[in-house]
Amino acid sequence: MIAFVGWAGAICMVAASWTMPQTIGFFLAILGLVLLSIQAWSQKNYNLLFVNFASIIGFSTTLWGIL
Repeated sequence: MIAFVGWAGAICMVAASWTMPQTIGFFLAILGLVLLSIQAWSQKNYNLLFVNFASIIGFSTTLWGIL
């Protein structure tokens, strides 16, 4: 199940890179990072958790400015 969550997160991040100028790109990036954070937590990769949370905050603030 964790592998599926990781793959889904990776797919969301790839889709986000193609749609980033649009609002859906930021939503996909945040969703992808949340899913990848679940995988990182299960594997105890705390450095990746920190990077993911920092990116989630960055994408969220950018999205907040767009909306």
